[in-house]
Amino acid sequence: MSEDNQISSHQEYAADSITVLKGLEAVRKRPAMYIGDVGKKGLHHLVWEVVDNSIDEAMAGHCDTIYVTMLKDGGISVEDNGRGIPVDINKKEGKSGLELVMTVLHAGGKFDKDSYKVSGGLHGVGVSVVNALSRLCVAEIHRDGKISTQSYEIGITKNELKEIGTTDKTGTIIRFYPDYEIFVGHKYNFDTIDERLRELAYLNSGITIFFSDENSDRKTKHFYEGGISEFVIHLDQNHHPVFETPIHIKGEKEGTPVDLALRYNDSYTETLLTFVNNINTIEGGTHLAGFKSALTRSLNQYATKNKLFKPIKGKTFSLGGDDVREGLTAVLSIKVQEPQFEGQTKTKLGNGEIKGICDSIIMESLSDFFEQNPNIAKQIIGKAENAARAREAARKARELVRRKNVLDISALPGKLADCSEKDPARSEIYLVEGDSAGGSAKQGRDRKFQAILPLRGKVINAEKARIDKLLANNEIQTIITALGAGFGGDSESEETSAGDFNIQKLRYHKIIIMTDADVDGSHIRTLLLTFLYRKMPELITGGYVYIAQPPLYKLSKGKQEHYAFTDEQRDIILESLKVGDKKIDIARYKGLGEMNPGQLWETTMDPDTRTLYQVTIDDLVETNLVFSKLMGEVVESRREFIVSKAKFVSNLDI
Repeated sequence: MSEDNQISSHQEYAADSITVLKGLEAVRKRPAMYIGDVGKKGLHHLVWEVVDNSIDEAMAGHCDTIYVTMLKDGGISVEDNGRGIPVDINKKEGKSGLELVMTVLHAGGKFDKDSYKVSGGLHGVGVSVVNALSRLCVAEIHRDGKISTQSYEIGITKNELKEIGTTDKTGTIIRFYPDYEIFVGHKYNFDTIDERLRELAYLNSGITIFFSDENSDRKTKHFYEGGISEFVIHLDQNHHPVFETPIHIKGEKEGTPVDLALRYNDSYTETLLTFVNNINTIEGGTHLAGFKSALTRSLNQYATKNKLFKPIKGKTFSLGGDDVREGLTAVLSIKVQEPQFEGQTKTKLGNGEIKGICDSIIMESLSDFFEQNPNIAKQIIGKAENAARAREAARKARELVRRKNVLDISALPGKLADCSEKDPARSEIYLVEGDSAGGSAKQGRDRKFQAILPLRGKVINAEKARIDKLLANNEIQTIITALGAGFGGDSESEETSAGDFNIQKLRYHKIIIMTDADVDGSHIRTLLLTFLYRKMPELITGGYVYIAQPPLYKLSKGKQEHYAFTDEQRDIILESLKVGDKKIDIARYKGLGEMNPGQLWETTMDPDTRTLYQVTIDDLVETNLVFSKLMGEVVESRREFIVSKAKFVSNLDI
């Protein structure tokens, strides 16, 4: 634990350390403003906020053990062995520190730099928001030899703070019971919580987190002495590593600790996870830009110094950023005292000074590592050189795609049936499996705002294909050209040659994947999602990608026609049609091509009646693992995944 994160002995963490910014009433009226939504994600966010307080105690050097429990009656308990929330009276407010923290928005020690040097969470709104959205919340504090407790209902203090015993321990226990009138129809998921706790344990080496579920007796323990190096190995489990032990860099500059672990595998994809104060910055930011710059420069510098590059046609050869990141798995975690996040979701770091700090620490450390480990340096450079050759082979295909990426109708793919609407926000494109379904979709669509792009055959697997093979694929070229946003690189890239993807040029703000409701359709859908996730992730993180839900059944009785999208719906409709003597016909749709244009519009394309599922990423770590398991090279991992999920299969086409 860095000394900068610790509090000197003469600095007291007491009630007067609690700074108050007024107002709590709005939380119950507009909960989504504080926790994102009132669905499954928002419900789990309550757990993150309480756990974040315990993690902050750990980062400040006062806690090393956390217990999280899913209670039998639907509640959550979070216990730590930190200092315990202060229970003495805050002179300015006339209430105990505990009551202020639990019932007043923006009240917390995180605003006092002497109490917490760095912290995660939502800048102090955390536990008070959890309290406001819980039907019951009980706080138990072990501090100064006493056990104190106080209860709250929907954020309102239920009773006076009272002492209930003595103790030789310190710490805080928060038990809360979400108000399910707000979180209607949702419940806690063990695996979702477990993944986040595992992530926190990786990011904060030395902390032990115990997690248990009283309803199922499932228990896990997370302790990772190797920290983010072990995290990289976990992320890399479905790939073959180029070298075994991850490169681990730790350094500090201007009060900013930087922790980086990286390793290469034999795949063609990159997995970069970045964190600021334990917050997953899924959109990157200045810390990621600093890392990318340092990685590219350090490898080029080492290769040039040791004459590992041969000139190509008389020109000096150098590696680009995309080349050095092919097959890279890396976790970057930094701690910033005053982080500036772009947007309310805290997914992109904006502090300008952090780029230089990360660049400097990582550049120096990597250069030293390569000098001391020349064999590993040569392995990485050799892999990057192969990637560079592939990039050169793909250059013509990339340039062809670039030239087509203009709003020139004549340059768009011939099989694209475009819409007349020119405003991307009002336009949508269907990526449709097969010419037959594509023909029906073209006839059934609303030409004003719906474009149709039929795809023939299965798209190439982006998880196992290098960029030259990917860009040589006709279907991939067609998709890239139709979407209009370009391909390759990213806005964080330190080199401009690869960074031609531009979300501002996207021609449709709804990209809808529409495939048959069978095994082949599911496979094609997965291949398309793999391509978009690995090569155009901004489309998914930006909320532009959707899955169409065609019906599974058509039930007919006389002139009556009904469509069912699930087996349960089919049974309900069937029961309602059993009145009378007329025969009921049940047709199971295997493909979109079995529907005429009118049926396809009515069931799957009409905005008033269709069902669309937006593709989102709740857990970046789990998403990476699933794609590498399903679409990667390691057969055993895929077999284990299929076997573990087999019990959940209710419909299987053979």
